[in-house]
Amino acid sequence: MSELTKVVSVEIVDPQAQLIVDFLQQIGLPFDNIIANQSERNIIAKNLPTYIESLPSAIKRDARYLSKFVVGAGFGLFDYSLNAIWNEVVLDLWKKAIAYGIDIFFDSAVGGKARDFYQTEEDLASLKDAVLLDTCRKLELISDTTYKKLKHILEMRNDIGISHPTNYTINAFELLGWLQTCIQDVLNDHPSEAALQVQAFIRNLRTYTSPLDPANQKTIESKIAELASHHLASIIRTTFGIYVSTDTDPLVRKNISLIAPAIWANCLDDPKYKIGIILEGYNTNLHKEKYELGEQFLQVVGGNPYRTPNERVIIVDTLLDELLDKHNSWDNFHHEAPVADLIASYVQEQKDILPNNAEKLVTVILMCCIGRDVSYCNGVSPRGKVYYEHILSMIGDKYTPHAMSALANYEIQRKLEASSCRTKAKSALEIIKQSVVNARLIECLDFLISNIESTGKCVLDSRFKKLSANYINW
Repeated sequence: MSELTKVVSVEIVDPQAQLIVDFLQQIGLPFDNIIANQSERNIIAKNLPTYIESLPSAIKRDARYLSKFVVGAGFGLFDYSLNAIWNEVVLDLWKKAIAYGIDIFFDSAVGGKARDFYQTEEDLASLKDAVLLDTCRKLELISDTTYKKLKHILEMRNDIGISHPTNYTINAFELLGWLQTCIQDVLNDHPSEAALQVQAFIRNLRTYTSPLDPANQKTIESKIAELASHHLASIIRTTFGIYVSTDTDPLVRKNISLIAPAIWANCLDDPKYKIGIILEGYNTNLHKEKYELGEQFLQVVGGNPYRTPNERVIIVDTLLDELLDKHNSWDNFHHEAPVADLIASYVQEQKDILPNNAEKLVTVILMCCIGRDVSYCNGVSPRGKVYYEHILSMIGDKYTPHAMSALANYEIQRKLEASSCRTKAKSALEIIKQSVVNARLIECLDFLISNIESTGKCVLDSRFKKLSANYINW
């Protein structure tokens, strides 16, 4: 028999336990199911040394809650021992979180405005145990199987531990099973290789102030494409946080701007939309510098469509007013393109078109696409034309009625008095038709395409109005 077995046997097979039960009975307090019976404590005594001896000395030296577990088991207070097991688990998960990187951990664990209140290791104690578990699993600090086991222990601790009222009696084998999970799956476990690589990547990114050469950039991008989606979600949130921090070195921001597009492209939509929400929060809370840097970040990665609907409606509406102003001003061919580029950054796909902007967007873009009755560049901004045609090509069945009714707009009608503008209007309608599936809408477009070169008033023809009556409120 080992020395540890002798010690544990003395502690657990303790005749004093019965004296305690007798004393409780004598003074009139509940005494049944308070202390586990002798047979249950014998099971613990025979098996506990093997579990404890499997731990390295360095871990055992600081495992105070395991000591409390042994004391609790020795007196037969199994519900107390269950609490001790869970506390040891929590302490070890905190160590794993700190080793992984406390900022990265909090970026994954806490969202929105609350993130500012979680900065140091001491703030780990403010996390709910369930959030701690969920985040450790998400970052692969524990495996999915270990997560399920620990989730069960947490539920048992909440339901039948000493910290909550219960009449349930824990048996020795249950207690030993939970102890085994604590020792084998937590205390003796280490984060996955992928998790450690992500940790090293982000830690190095924060402090790497040398210019990122093309070869390194390509290597990083290839590794990014191989990462699991939950790792990429963690990386994109953290890189965004580094980028908008006012303390970040400009060279670090430059390096982030080089690799962030690859991270963004491989990310799922959910973390992208969350960044949009965070950005709106900066604006709401008057964090002007962070907000401006956040806008810059989304511009770099092409993330404007993921800003919140409230922000996009206002921004796109303002940009459309600016585009129309440029279109009607001097040297419009040169000045339209930068504004068109910004609008296109918010409208990359049909789903990015918000109903509140749809009619105005289609009308203004169509107006710019028809252009002016001049020979220079055929009356349309050469660089802007690419954006106009791209937006018109995606409007499809949903927004084509807006484009058809826009032809009746007073300003567009004035443009259509010129034959060159009617020719360009026909080309625009042909571009729109390519994305239309609805047979009646195609019939409407065909009518316009066939007649618009002859007269810009074809949109006001009674035949067209009858044909389009189900889609346009004449």
